[in-house]
Amino acid sequence: MSVDIGSLKGIVEIRWHGRGGQGAISSAQLLARAAFDDGFQGVTSAPTFGAERRGAPVSASNRLSREPLRTFSQIEHPSAVIVLDDTLLEVADATKGLIEDGWLVINSPLDPAAVECSGSFRIATADATRIAQELDLVVAGSVIVNTAMLGAFARATELVTLESVERAIAEKFPAELARRNFEAARRTYERTKLATGGS
Repeated sequence: MSVDIGSLKGIVEIRWHGRGGQGAISSAQLLARAAFDDGFQGVTSAPTFGAERRGAPVSASNRLSREPLRTFSQIEHPSAVIVLDDTLLEVADATKGLIEDGWLVINSPLDPAAVECSGSFRIATADATRIAQELDLVVAGSVIVNTAMLGAFARATELVTLESVERAIAEKFPAELARRNFEAARRTYERTKLATGGS
């Protein structure tokens, strides 16, 4: 069934894929806060735990609804999938269950048309790694791209505003770190490339 997630009708389900230490779980929490600020009455954020070590594939999820939520099961058919590390497209089967006309938002320097994925979904790409490096968002040698990818998600789906993302980030980080993290989201928003349809 085709669902226009931009219409804000019904429940929007979102799945995050990253590696341990990249901030997938934190980004899901930030998105929940931003969505609430933008008028969603029902918001959830949930981690999916596997091997809990730096570099191992991890995932997290969000549900967003204009009405209070009464559904708390695992997400099987996300409206959007955000991938913090493009190697997870194959390793973690990141596109599994992604709905027709949903969004696949990838941290990648490639143009969307160059991404090798099969499916009837829309693709957005952004080089969040480069932007995070520009702003020295590096912890223990790992480039932290999660807040940058909030900008890519906002640009692709238009479900949350940059203003709400900025407020969510400001609540979580000290002032200077919040400034750099929001700047990463803002730059990524501006540089996100969009395309319709999978290959």
